[in-house]
Amino acid sequence: MKISTKGRYGLTIMIELARKFGDGPISLKQIARDNDLSEHYLEQLIAPLRNASLVKSVRGAYGGYMLTKAPHEITAGDVIRVLEGPITPVEGIEDEEPAKQALWKRVRDAVKDVLDTTTLEDLKDHVDDQTQDAYMFYI
Repeated sequence: MKISTKGRYGLTIMIELARKFGDGPISLKQIARDNDLSEHYLEQLIAPLRNASLVKSVRGAYGGYMLTKAPHEITAGDVIRVLEGPITPVEGIEDEEPAKQALWKRVRDAVKDVLDTTTLEDLKDHVDDQTQDAYMFYI
């Protein structure tokens, strides 16, 4: 399964809204500027998120977008499904032999489990625990 820029940038929008949760609306212009993304592209992504009731818009001079639920109530899976569709690593698994069907189902279930147990709260609070120069190999 490959997540496109729709899914990746959609998660960026949602993580930014999670970081500002409780502080009022945030504009797409600000999200685009802070993440060096196209505001026009983000505008295309916000509509399906709003239609799925994951975000709501606030009009006016200080308007923008806000999450409809707390960050711990929205999962990465919720966002990815809205923007990417169903989570399926392989199309047409029913035509595969039983051993491969079982494999693809396990892969699908593992991906679903990760996406459905990772909340926006987890993502907004993530700290990169990798050291920058962990291993350096010279050949």
